[in-house]
Amino acid sequence: MTILKLEQYILDHIDAEGDLLSALNRDAHVNLLRPRMVAGHLQGRLLKMFCRMMRPHRVLEIGTYTGYATLCIAEGIDNEALVYTVEINDEMQPFTEPYIEKSPHKHKIRMFWGDIKDLFPTFDETFDMVYIDGNKRDYIKYYEMIFPTLPSGALIIADNTLWSAKVVEEETPSADRQTIGIKDFNEYIKNDSRIEKVILPVRDGLTMIWKK
Repeated sequence: MTILKLEQYILDHIDAEGDLLSALNRDAHVNLLRPRMVAGHLQGRLLKMFCRMMRPHRVLEIGTYTGYATLCIAEGIDNEALVYTVEINDEMQPFTEPYIEKSPHKHKIRMFWGDIKDLFPTFDETFDMVYIDGNKRDYIKYYEMIFPTLPSGALIIADNTLWSAKVVEEETPSADRQTIGIKDFNEYIKNDSRIEKVILPVRDGLTMIWKK
């Protein structure tokens, strides 16, 4: 109970999420099977703040889902900056695109439907910030694909890296592949000397990765 009160206190004392994001959040909880996957108020404000501090010129988001995080990133970047967001599940298109269209920051958003592994080689951009929130089984593949193209000082943010605390549970033969993927990713970047990293215990875990 105290934790829930503390969470509400935090939300009451940070910037409001705004009418559009609030409506998106409500819509997701009413109409989607996995509304917990929405970034949400606190994480959204964090993403915006990271963008305010980093001032990235080009942002890549892997895993759009409802577009909540996309809209928060677009809020935080400069007017001439862009966020490229990629979602493999085109069944989300009727939900996500109307919210993108309603945003006053829609001119900063480039939306793509398809597999990032196919689309990334076609992007003629240098990204200085990346937000990874796609298939947990493929986090290492995403990382290996994008890392060589990033400039020094680029920031990668990986979502869900605590994975409902399953990362600290003993692995069994029946462990799901999503959990295995996240644990493997965490171990992989732990041993990567090319980066500095820290895990923030926010919601389901956010790992900040800075390229040396």
